[in-house]
Amino acid sequence: MQKLVFFVGVAGTGKTTVARKLAKRIQAAFLDRDTVGGRFVEKMLEMNGLDVNDRDSEFYKKHLRDLEYDTTKDICIENLAAGQNVFMISPFTAELKNKAWIEEVLSTAGLSKQEVDVKVIAVTLGDMETQRKRIEQRQTERDNWKLEHWDDFKQRVQFVPEVNWDIPASSVLVFDNSGDLTDEKIESVYQFVMN
Repeated sequence: MQKLVFFVGVAGTGKTTVARKLAKRIQAAFLDRDTVGGRFVEKMLEMNGLDVNDRDSEFYKKHLRDLEYDTTKDICIENLAAGQNVFMISPFTAELKNKAWIEEVLSTAGLSKQEVDVKVIAVTLGDMETQRKRIEQRQTERDNWKLEHWDDFKQRVQFVPEVNWDIPASSVLVFDNSGDLTDEKIESVYQFVMN
């Protein structure tokens, strides 16, 4: 059975790191929304005289946010239709709340939940200070706004996203990524995905 695995959560929790570790054990198309749309979004922000790293502006939310997510979704659909497992990495906050979204992805790929095992891994951290340190350590310009407005940013953080998709509760894993990402932790995530 094909696997469609979503690695979700807020910035700095380690979604991409967990997904990369798992990708060493499970072959899958690796679709990080930041990679898929990042260059285009930065160019469009620059063309409109805006900060290329600001994913919080009204302009981004109104004109670019869905463009990034929809493009990532389209690439996901193509890979599913081609018989590939897919790892999707991004917060997916609005998409997880939309019950019809996952149904559309599968049906557009010509597949059903009987053919594709959909899993959601909500990557979390126990405390905001660890999260801030991880965001600082990755040293991406895109995170500057978050760090400069940390008090505002941390007020809006939802540690565990709401999942309204019609999938079993057993298909959702809340994974605390505090501390070292050990082989044992990755093994537990692997077992969750494969079972």
